Formats: sequence, C-alpha cells, structure tokens
Amino acid sequence: MTTTSTPSSPPQTTGADLIDTLVGLDPASALYATRHARHKVVNATQASQDLFFSSHTDSLPRHERLLIALYASLLSRSQAMATYYRQELAESDAATVVSDAVEADTVDWLPASRIKAMLVFTRTLITRPIDGDKAALTTLREAGVSTPDIVTLAQLVAYLSYQIRVVAGLSAMKALESA
Repeated sequence: MTTTSTPSSPPQTTGADLIDTLVGLDPASALYATRHARHKVVNATQASQDLFFSSHTDSLPRHERLLIALYASLLSRSQAMATYYRQELAESDAATVVSDAVEADTVDWLPASRIKAMLVFTRTLITRPIDGDKAALTTLREAGVSTPDIVTLAQLVAYLSYQIRVVAGLSAMKALESA
C-alpha cells in the first residue's frame, strides 16, 4: 500500500483498506457505499494505519507498536483486530515472553521495563482513561520512555480506540444488513 499527497490534499491511500478487510465489506454493499461516502475519512484512517505501523519510523519500534495494538484489541475484546495484530506480531521481533503476557493479560508480572510500562499505560488508557494522568506519565518517564515516544504512544492508543470502535460499529451494521 502506498500513500501519496499534494500540498493541498490529504494523504490518499491505494490498495486494501484494513477496516474494510477486517469487517469483510463488499464493495457492492450499501454499507461499503455508506462508509466510503466520506472518502477523506476512509483515506485518513488508512493513512494513519500506514503511518503508525510503518517499519520506517524513528519512534517506538514496530514490534512494540504491534504489542500495544494486540493488547488494546484484546482488552477491547475485538477478535478481528486481535487476530490481525497477532499475525503481524508473529512476523516481528517481539519477545515471546512479552507477547505471551499480552495474550494472558499478565503484563503486571513482567520485569520492570520500558515495554511493561507502555503496556500498563495502554491498559490504563483503554480501560480507565481518566487514570491516564500525570502520575501515569511520570511512570513512563521513569521507565525510560522519552517524551516524543510518550506522545506517540498516547496517539497510537487513541487511534486504536477509534479503530476498534469503527470495526465494532461496522460489524454490527453488517450483521443487521445480513439479518
């Protein structure tokens, strides 16, 4: 998938759209047409996906971003997204002990580390966002997470929350369409 833009236009993506794929939207369906009526939103969403999970980034290694995405998906009980991120993670450099802890929701048992702090912060933002306060940010800094990486982490979790809700909503609408 490639992303292109001009100075006066938002990024445009070409190729498969992840949300369409996860939901199984048929381009001939009314739901697909409804979703794509706001093509700028569809394109911006896929451009965000491409940006957050690019292997060419200076912040948060891709395997850490995938662990965070898998954990957010599991905590949100989004099976389609968990399956997708689990497959992506299997092809990455993630440590098995960490991915096992994510799968079992036992990240608190991991040794103190940067990734543990980020996973705990992810859980906080997904399950109790009001607790994502100064103390939570201080814990990240003390674990060695830089300020730019904290910003990226918070943006990533916000994007994942959005993605989870879009997939859930479209899946529910698709089920109603099929009923």
